Order: sequence, then C-alpha cells, then structure tokens
Amino acid sequence: MSGQIVYKKTNLKGRDFLTLLDYTPEEVNQLLDEAIQLKNATKEQPIKPILSGKSLGMIFENASTRTRVSFEVGMTQLGGHALFLSPRDLQIGRGEPVQDTAKVLSRYVDAIMIRTNSHEMVEEIAEHADVPVINALTDAFHPCQGLADLLTIKEHKPGALKLKLAYVGDGNNVAHSLLVAGAKVGMDVSVATPKGYEVDQEIFKKASEAAKETGAILTQTTDPVEAVEDADVIYTDVWASMGFEAEQSERVKAFLPYQVNEALTAHAKPDYLFLHCLPAHRGEEVTADVIDGGHSVIYDQAENRLHAQKAILTSILS
Repeated sequence: MSGQIVYKKTNLKGRDFLTLLDYTPEEVNQLLDEAIQLKNATKEQPIKPILSGKSLGMIFENASTRTRVSFEVGMTQLGGHALFLSPRDLQIGRGEPVQDTAKVLSRYVDAIMIRTNSHEMVEEIAEHADVPVINALTDAFHPCQGLADLLTIKEHKPGALKLKLAYVGDGNNVAHSLLVAGAKVGMDVSVATPKGYEVDQEIFKKASEAAKETGAILTQTTDPVEAVEDADVIYTDVWASMGFEAEQSERVKAFLPYQVNEALTAHAKPDYLFLHCLPAHRGEEVTADVIDGGHSVIYDQAENRLHAQKAILTSILS
C-alpha cells in the first residue's frame, strides 16, 4: 500500500516467548533489529497493518501501567486488537483449571499474553494452549523488559553489545532476565545483592551455560562497588518487588548500602547509562539526582517496551 513501510521480519511464527533462554543469540539480535525497524517506521510513516484481524488475549493477575498500555498500543499500531482480561473477567479466578482456560482462549484469540506471579502457571498455559504464549512478567523472568533493555542500550551505545552492565539490588525476575539477555548478546553482567537476596542459582547456572556461546562474563557479588567498577550501564529495581511489600521495612535495612547514588556511580565509566524498569522509589533504591540526571535513559527504556514487544508480536504471529 502506498505510503506504508514494509520491513524485513524475523520468522518465529508460532513460538512461545517465555524466557530468552529459549532463543538463540542470532534470534535475539534479529528481534532487536526488527524492533529498531518498527520504531523508526512508526515515527516516520504508517506501518503496514501486519496483524490485521489478529487478537491478543491479555491476562493480568497484577497491576500494570507499562505492560498493558504498550501491548494494547502495539497491537493497535500493527492493525490488530488486544483484549484486557483480569481475574474478575476469567473463570480461572473462580477455580477453572488452567488447561481449560488455555484451550478455550486458543479458540478465540491468536496469542495469549500473561502477567502473573507464578512462572509455573505460564508454563502450564503454554503447554496446553494452541496459540503462542507471551510471558509479560512472572516471579522468575521478565523477558519483554530484558529485550527492551537491550534495545535501549543498543540505541545509546551503538555497535556491538560487548559492554559491562552492573545490576545492583534485589536478585529478582529483572535480574534474572538481564543475566540471560547479557548471555545471549555477549554483554558482561555483574549482579550485586545483599546476602540472602541473591539471584536464583539454577537460573544463574543456565544463563552461564548460555554465556559460553557468546563469551559474556556473568558474576555475582555482595559488593556494589565491585559490580559497578568500570560499568557501561548501571541498573536497579525496587527493593520490594510485587508480592514482597510486607517485607518493605526489613528490606530497606538490608538494601540501604545498595542504593544507587553519586558515590556509587563514580566507580562506573564517565559515560555510563542508568536504567530502571520502573516504577521507581526515589530516595530508596536510587537517588533523584541519578534517576533524573543526565545519565538516565529511563523514559527511552520505557518507550522501548512498545517497540520490543511489537517485534515479538510480529515475529510469532505473522
């Protein structure tokens, strides 16, 4: 159609997107290239309605700002339709077996996106669904965020992703996905957590195995200065992730030495980037002068959720 951009698409049709561990380094890089093409196309002129007539069922067990809006807008920009489904809207919230929900939704929609606490639940839905399933966040992984993070770094640090990323804070789902993302693109990742809040060691082992293919170096420490030393990117997240709010006061005591502030960032490279997946608590995990300062690219990072997810959607649905 005249006036519309057509671009080279990554062919992953029918694949689930549960964790980047399931994708090769080549496939991850192809998704990043496609996300850049889609982002540029969106800003220049209309994109061909690649997903015209396609529907995405979005199951949310947790509150969301970026995930819901970015997936809905992404489907709209691609010519498709997104349907928001809360536990109140689904029989799964009243005890219907996951298998039945997966099978029934597969008869209505072309893909299922789910944001839930349980990674096992996402795997169960994927096992029984007859359409692709996208993990939009679980207790173990946040792969859509990881892909958007890589996209942001790639934009601001052009060239190969042979960089060092330091993650400081809780060894949570975001930390897990950063380890895997780094392993897939050859980026060193150093994670600093308080004792007792380390990343899941089985996930670290799997990421380390994946890193052998690209030469990425993955490390763990309890020393934030050691992690940040000569880092190209500094990343943090809230100290009490969703589901752990009751531990807030206890966690504040444990994590206070891990606050990302000017004293800590002084150990990074002078042109370091600061990333945060948001929402952020200024004055806790990061000081306002860092998150609102010249090194911060958090809003580019948030926008890139939209473009990274559009790359995922087009790749698995068309």
